[in-house]
Amino acid sequence: MELQRLCAYNQTRECFLGLEVASADLSVADLGILLGKLALKSGEGLWMEPFRGIPETNMRTPLDLIYLDEESRVFEVVESFPTFHVTSFSPQAASVLALPAHSIYSSQTQSGDQLVLCVAEEMQSRLERFSS
Repeated sequence: MELQRLCAYNQTRECFLGLEVASADLSVADLGILLGKLALKSGEGLWMEPFRGIPETNMRTPLDLIYLDEESRVFEVVESFPTFHVTSFSPQAASVLALPAHSIYSSQTQSGDQLVLCVAEEMQSRLERFSS
């Protein structure tokens, strides 16, 4: 399973959510193994795209989950999963961004926000376009 590294930026709030976000097309079984070992540090994350659901796992640390539609627009946020339960599958979710706990609170990310997920080089050119 090869993971691609991306940046995650909340265009609506004008803040970065992560500079080291791993992205991969994972099976539910592989995702369960990865989530069981996952302990994200500030700036890290996991983008589950396409989203196939979240398996039951014994997670080491809570995560914040941001559910996204096909256009990377936020339609649901869950803070401190699995402390606060979420359904294992949301039919609307095209992808889900998992971040360290408290990322949603500190960035004030909420439903309707537009996210940008891309490699660092592309992010730089997008930010230059946003600012002009």
